[in-house]
Amino acid sequence: MSAIGTGYSARTIHFSEVREIVQQAVDSDIETDLNDKRVLLIIPDNTRTCPIGLMYREIYAALSPKVKCVDVLIALGTHMPMAMEDILKFLEIEPGILSEQFPKTQFFNHAWSDPKQMKKIGNISAKKMAELSGGRMEATFKVAINKIIFDYDQLIVVGPTFPHEVVGYSGGNKYFFPGIAGPEIINAFHWLGALITNREIIGTHYTPVRAVVDYCAAMITVPKYCFSLVVSSKGLHGLFAGSPEDAYEKAASLSAQVNVKWYKRPFHTVLSMCPTMYPELWTAGKCMYKLEPVVEKGGTLIIYAPHMAEISKAHGEHILEIGYHCLEYFTKQPDRFTHIPGGVLAHSTHVRGTGHYDDGVEHCDVNVILASAVSEEMCKKINLGYLDPATIDVEGFANREDEGVLLVRKAGEVLYKLESHREE
Repeated sequence: MSAIGTGYSARTIHFSEVREIVQQAVDSDIETDLNDKRVLLIIPDNTRTCPIGLMYREIYAALSPKVKCVDVLIALGTHMPMAMEDILKFLEIEPGILSEQFPKTQFFNHAWSDPKQMKKIGNISAKKMAELSGGRMEATFKVAINKIIFDYDQLIVVGPTFPHEVVGYSGGNKYFFPGIAGPEIINAFHWLGALITNREIIGTHYTPVRAVVDYCAAMITVPKYCFSLVVSSKGLHGLFAGSPEDAYEKAASLSAQVNVKWYKRPFHTVLSMCPTMYPELWTAGKCMYKLEPVVEKGGTLIIYAPHMAEISKAHGEHILEIGYHCLEYFTKQPDRFTHIPGGVLAHSTHVRGTGHYDDGVEHCDVNVILASAVSEEMCKKINLGYLDPATIDVEGFANREDEGVLLVRKAGEVLYKLESHREE
């Protein structure tokens, strides 16, 4: 069954269209009989731009007359948990009206590192992993997911689809894996993405990592449904509803038109301005991922983030130990890093970008510089460059594309690629 919904590359959609699609989904497209049933919405955290408040209100209005509950689980992956006040702000709900207007909702944060939250639902055999990964990985992995989903009769994913450094495009089953998954499978497919590299995988519709994600999601026995959104700085361009696979496919196709900018030539200098929704480098790395494809070899990318003082609260200890390096730094001396989670190694390579490691010397293709509240001493320790953000004249980078200088005012979601790398 193909997804229902609508989308446009040149304009946004009206809230009345959102309401119509949601109502159609609830009335006739979701196959589960929802009367007196328990429904769990799985949504992103506030490091994603999307009208999640609008979607929650419309879905709640359509479901609440029928169901016992419309609970919400934040698909954090390995991000930090959200405080209730931040959840309500993200959903545009005034704290004083929550119990009155939305009495059938409880909110939960996913906790990837808490074994008590996890339930094993299967394994990926070494043979299957080799098949899915195109021979890049051959090991058995446990597949575990937040056990709360088994308290519900229907799971509904609600979230945006953007170009993504690990999967190609976000959305669909990615909200299960890594969204609400256990650490072993999270680390496995993040490392698989690193082996392929960000430059090769980002903005690709179907990837080996997506194959792993979909394979794991097929192990979930609770009925699944998905609302996939396509969003830009202008607003909501598209909404597609159906199975996670079908909704993702349509959303990714539209996102490729809305969220990818194409250039004929690379740039030697890029100022990538980090929005405040990325409070630490663990998420602000997206300001590199989305722009690496248009930085010329030997060029410089500056992550301008005066608000950012943290590398990673959850993973900082490991990052301080290994720093940021190109892929070969790890693959050519693997015995040094067996104790480091694959997800951390992947993050390290994604932020540092492509390069080579020969005879003990690392040669990175991009000079990555932090202009943030992270100290010069810390930047040196983690193998990144440093600039004092107070010394940067942002407007001095504007309107200089013909000179090979690119200014991106809100980096992290729109992908910048070269015409020579368009998918056939």
